[in-house]
Amino acid sequence: MSNLIRRDPFDDLLRGFFVRPVDIGGGGGVAEAPQMRVDVKEDSDAYQVHAELPGIKKEDIHVHIDGPVVSISAERKQEKEIKEGERVLRTERYFGKVSRSFQLGQEIDEAKSSAKFNDGVLELSLPKKAPEQAKRLTID
Repeated sequence: MSNLIRRDPFDDLLRGFFVRPVDIGGGGGVAEAPQMRVDVKEDSDAYQVHAELPGIKKEDIHVHIDGPVVSISAERKQEKEIKEGERVLRTERYFGKVSRSFQLGQEIDEAKSSAKFNDGVLELSLPKKAPEQAKRLTID
């Protein structure tokens, strides 16, 4: 004979919500470093890169280009604004540095590259460097 077990679908949903106590001890642990989400597109002349960097100021973003390697680093600084009589029960937002490097298929022309930062999205326009023609040496 088989046993039937009756389950309430809301039980699992609410269990995680109500069972975990709020950490009143002072901060609620360390948040994990977020991943920088990046989209890279290519056309015949350039690469277009869009990187999500929400909550970061544009002066805290650095882009470094070395040949075909692009490195993006950013830092989100914690602004402690605790008012008198206020206690922090839980902090889940990440504060610190995040970085990402990737290699593209062709070298980048740093002089013609440009960057914009709008609504938490860094937009890079990275023109491809024209390949150098091999020189043929003449023999005297």
